[in-house]
Amino acid sequence: MSIRVDKTVDAKGLACPMPIVRTKKAIEELEAGQVLVLQATDKGSLADIQSWAKTTGHQYLGSTQEENVLHHYLRKSSPSEVKEAQSHPYTISNDEVKQMLLGGSAPVIIDVREPAEYAFNRIPGAVSIPFGELEQQIGRLDPEQELYLICRTGSRSDMAAQLLAQKGFRSVKNVIPGMSEWNGPTENN
Repeated sequence: MSIRVDKTVDAKGLACPMPIVRTKKAIEELEAGQVLVLQATDKGSLADIQSWAKTTGHQYLGSTQEENVLHHYLRKSSPSEVKEAQSHPYTISNDEVKQMLLGGSAPVIIDVREPAEYAFNRIPGAVSIPFGELEQQIGRLDPEQELYLICRTGSRSDMAAQLLAQKGFRSVKNVIPGMSEWNGPTENN
């Protein structure tokens, strides 16, 4: 299958949020209807790019994989189709979550990073539900419970918080800036 591509974005070796950052910058340089391919090695980029396309209005066409490189195809939408990327309005800081933990409360923390990220460094008691599996595993969560979503930088957890809010979850907060700057207690496998 040969797909005509107008721009290629190389994000091989980069982790979230960099593939999305590079895609956003590159898509601004295209004309409506043109196609961009994002090359990425981060397995989480599949769910990230699909969600980003859904929230901005650009069209996710599909993905292929050659060896360890994912190729994500996007079509730039016309201005009438594009939406401004939104952020989940409810956030909590790393320090506030750390104080809850040190104060003896047991907040329900959902870690939406990939399994390998979770295995090597996580907040004690955090539940692993990778962002790409969140919709399929939504039944594990109580829509009435206060949930704190965390990822590496606050980007995937922001998209996850928006998704849960759309599905009727009443009390969802995005933990920012996330595990990249977490200085509270951690555990690993």
